[in-house]
Amino acid sequence: MAFEDHGPVEPRVALAQARVLVAGLGVTGRAVAAVLRGAAGTGRVASVVTVAPSDDADVRTPSDPADLAALLADVDLVVTSPGFRPTDPLLVAARDAGVPVWSEVELAWRLRVDRAGGRGPAQWLAVTGTNGKTTTVEMLASILTAAGLRTRAVGNVGTPLVEAALDPTLDVLAVELSSFQLHFAHTMTLQAGAILNIAADHLDWHGSVEAYAADKGRIYERAQVACVYNAADPRTEHLVREADVSDGARAVGFTLGAPGPGMLGVVEDVLVDRAFHAPADAVDRLTSAAELGTLADLAHLGPGSGPTPPHVVADALAAAALARAHGVPAAAVRDGLRAFRPGGHRIQQVGTLDGVAYVDDSKATNAHAASASLSGFAPGSVVWVVGGLAKGSRFEDLVDARADRLRAAVVIGLDPEPFTTALARHAPEIPVVVVDPGETGSVMRRAVDAARFLAQPGDTVLLAPAGASQDQFRSYAQRGEAFAAAVEAIAGDA
Repeated sequence: MAFEDHGPVEPRVALAQARVLVAGLGVTGRAVAAVLRGAAGTGRVASVVTVAPSDDADVRTPSDPADLAALLADVDLVVTSPGFRPTDPLLVAARDAGVPVWSEVELAWRLRVDRAGGRGPAQWLAVTGTNGKTTTVEMLASILTAAGLRTRAVGNVGTPLVEAALDPTLDVLAVELSSFQLHFAHTMTLQAGAILNIAADHLDWHGSVEAYAADKGRIYERAQVACVYNAADPRTEHLVREADVSDGARAVGFTLGAPGPGMLGVVEDVLVDRAFHAPADAVDRLTSAAELGTLADLAHLGPGSGPTPPHVVADALAAAALARAHGVPAAAVRDGLRAFRPGGHRIQQVGTLDGVAYVDDSKATNAHAASASLSGFAPGSVVWVVGGLAKGSRFEDLVDARADRLRAAVVIGLDPEPFTTALARHAPEIPVVVVDPGETGSVMRRAVDAARFLAQPGDTVLLAPAGASQDQFRSYAQRGEAFAAAVEAIAGDA
């Protein structure tokens, strides 16, 4: 697969002698700096300097080209955080100066240690996609744990990958990877990788859907055993076909329907494996399958007493495919899915008022995720709390596809226009309330009050914002917590 020129990959000196510039001091940058500085002078790197817009960095990010050139003159390697786009002057100057740029993923791959007993480094099983990454990687970790393996969900969730790569007690890593992390990952070789779906997102960072998809596709490069793709998303299959994989690696699709040979899917209410169920030379390989579990094993993951949403079933199949690529037995898939409990703010019912369910899916931070969330509810039954940072996206396709689910909408956020325009165009018959963005601290209480007025018994008030949270909240988690708190406060006042 052809990617844009990232410049050199290898530092001019060995990593142990490298002078490293860490760009960004968020969660990623701090973890990278701590790992490298913790070993400074003992063979890991020669020196570490941090650069960021904030005063707590060693150097504030220069803007003048001469200052950038002077800074990079004493650097052998840049390790960058997602906050720095590929077009950032610092990274462009590094490429022009011949200084390699790595993501935390690339650094973690280079630093990984052997497992206890000299068994070689832990294998990596990784997940990317526009939506469902966290759920899938946590399902994967649950399945691996059920198989008796020492594992951890790491990367874009939980423990920073650069820290987990240095833990000799782990047998295998369940890794969540973002497109930002993959953009500057150059030599990572996964045992198996999965792309769950591709939809327009983070266009402000990547510049185009094509560039975004290409970075997602990097997860398949050099894969050893399997490239897992979504049979319902042709773009993911295309990325598999374009990938330069290791000899013997194969494409493994997952589908919500009956799977063909080499796939995982659903037959009636049974999750089945037709990819890893038998040796390659088995005479009945093409006519047999392994049972991995049933939809009943996922019933606890639906909203309230409702059915398990289709996208959750898809996530479970992707997690199962990765685990099976690692050699996990079918029974461990079933046990791991039964034991799995999702983190907060993912289709989580937080209360009931006057016969109306209130469901927090604040993690639905883009149109694709919100569409999947809405699909799990009956037509005309949802009062939709929507809005936030659009990240360059529009929402006409989302509203057009899911207008039948809506009874009404309540729009939050500092810039409601992308959402109100889509609603006016594709759902003109439903009432829409726009919450005044002033007094941000009370915005969610006012949104829930408005939604309560619009809802009828049997409905669901669904927080599935389709936008990022940082215009009015610190994170999607704080947004979800505010929603739950507002529901609780109203119940207390009733």
